[in-house]
Amino acid sequence: MTTFRLAGVDVPRIGLGTNRLRTEHVGFIRDAVAAGIRHIDTAHLYTGGESERAVGEALEGVGEEVLVATKGGYRGARPEVLHAEIEQSLRSLRTEAIGLYYLHRVDPETPLEESLGAIKAYVDRGAIRHVGVSDVSVEHIERARQVVAIAAVQNQYNLGDRNHEDVVDYCEREGIAFVPYHPLTGDGGPGVSAAAERLGVTVNAIKLAWLLQRSPVMLPIPGTRSIEHLRENLAALELDLGGGDEIAA
Repeated sequence: MTTFRLAGVDVPRIGLGTNRLRTEHVGFIRDAVAAGIRHIDTAHLYTGGESERAVGEALEGVGEEVLVATKGGYRGARPEVLHAEIEQSLRSLRTEAIGLYYLHRVDPETPLEESLGAIKAYVDRGAIRHVGVSDVSVEHIERARQVVAIAAVQNQYNLGDRNHEDVVDYCEREGIAFVPYHPLTGDGGPGVSAAAERLGVTVNAIKLAWLLQRSPVMLPIPGTRSIEHLRENLAALELDLGGGDEIAA
């Protein structure tokens, strides 16, 4: 399965992370969409707000066939903070409705339910279509779902860091998208290099293909500023690793 219905949009299971993109990369974002990207992930804090502004400019007038996900509440998630950040994101993304909005992380000083209640208020008025949570445990997800429907979970996960296996398994059982950030971090061990050589592809393609094979709800969002690398990433959608035992060891 190479696509997944995320937040109401059918997207390829590999998206684009934009934590390093600035307003000078508007052309690259348009090229990425032309190459097949339909899921773009950004955040209020990325590159001081330039990432959202670049995405907004690049996609203005594109319509709803490209899903933009953004996040807020990283440095505090009190309702008034989230309100200000959501309003800024709406302006920066040049949209009346954000397709997918994540609580960037749980604020230890604000009840999770209070933070998500502030986000749900925007869902109720139509300014946010779907909600996600980031850097969370299974317990957090279950609490979050008591407040608002959760479409996606974004935690760090890759071949070298599998600390959230329980969250991946929970999301798979519940049909929630699991969006791993830093999907290419770490070397993955000798099996990755061996598989890349055997299949004639890049090491990164192997890492992404392994993630896709790990769970049908896995949607990696590797970041890049190179259209060549982006095409290599998308090629992992068609890669068959077989059993993958040499890689996962």
